[in-house]
Amino acid sequence: MLAVIYVAFVSLGLPDALLGAAWPTMSGDLGAPVSWMGGISMTISAGTIVSALLSDRMTLRFGPGRVTAVSVGLTAAALFGFSVAPNYWALIAIAVPYGLGAGGVDAALNNYVAVHYESRHMSWLHCMWGVGASLGPYVMGYALTGGQGWGWGYRYIAILQVALTAVLVFSLPLWKSRAGAGGGKAVGEQGGTPGRKPLGLMGVLAIRGAKEILIMFFCYCAIESTAGLWASSYMVMHHGVDATAAASLASLFYVGITVGRALSGFLTMRFDDPTMIRLGQAVLLAGVVLVALPFPGQWGAVAGLVTIGLGCAPIYPCVIHSTPSYFGEERSQAIVGVQMASAYVGSLAMPPVFGLVAQYVTVSLYPFYLLAFLALMVWMHERLRAKRG
Repeated sequence: MLAVIYVAFVSLGLPDALLGAAWPTMSGDLGAPVSWMGGISMTISAGTIVSALLSDRMTLRFGPGRVTAVSVGLTAAALFGFSVAPNYWALIAIAVPYGLGAGGVDAALNNYVAVHYESRHMSWLHCMWGVGASLGPYVMGYALTGGQGWGWGYRYIAILQVALTAVLVFSLPLWKSRAGAGGGKAVGEQGGTPGRKPLGLMGVLAIRGAKEILIMFFCYCAIESTAGLWASSYMVMHHGVDATAAASLASLFYVGITVGRALSGFLTMRFDDPTMIRLGQAVLLAGVVLVALPFPGQWGAVAGLVTIGLGCAPIYPCVIHSTPSYFGEERSQAIVGVQMASAYVGSLAMPPVFGLVAQYVTVSLYPFYLLAFLALMVWMHERLRAKRG
């Protein structure tokens, strides 16, 4: 079962960076302005938010194995649809099932692992997602440089997702037996605890401590997405780094996250989730300070970005893994689903807000923008510990 989930996390990361890698070519072929990529990514994000909010209802009715298998199959179909889309508006339409599939599997898998496996596996699984997200652009690059076009780049990933769907379908008995062996009533394959009704958004918000953990997720994803998306522009506009070099240096932020999650898996054998979250927050603060300090040249900022990535590494997986212990297994799927939605909202909304800050004030506020969300996240974590610890 664990091997299936590890493969699933690698495969799930594969499509995430495809659009960015292919869009310079796609936009020309489809006659769409470069800026229109935002419409596709926003549609995908909207779909993920909707499916994440519905994840408790779907998992209760069908079980996590079926939800995961169907969601991955939906994503595979959408990826194939992208590969044959004749125009931009077809991409927008196909982005809807793409987002619905991505959000469903994200919430179902994360909660299943949080309930049934140790914290180290959550860190390593998210590390595997990073490996998949890093490999996706290489698959697209292979298709583009080989003269096959961006359509084949999407088809290659779609084929891998179809294979994963088949694996998940054949593994459905394992999900049921694992739920029974682990005593995970909330996520049993036949629809969870008999008689329990979906909590819904308002039901989740009424739970003591839920608002704090949702704001934590929002803040974390605001930090991660803003740090990653604006790192290159910050180095170009603030430090005068060449654009090509800045793009390469900015990718080190994601290297920091991936390496950090591999290391975090080992650290979780000694430290509990709250300690790992606090450790990540402290390292993240050190990275923000490095970016903010006026070192000569860009290397202080580069070191800071890597450190921010290392700090980010344990926070996301450890917050998810701690959710069942804070709120109970029976409510964790509902809360994780809303967490995922909160995360997508943070990723969707906060980088554009910083874009307005950079345009109308100054890009130099980049580290202070990150610091504000970090401070709010720390405060919410301590409030959560006081209420549920």
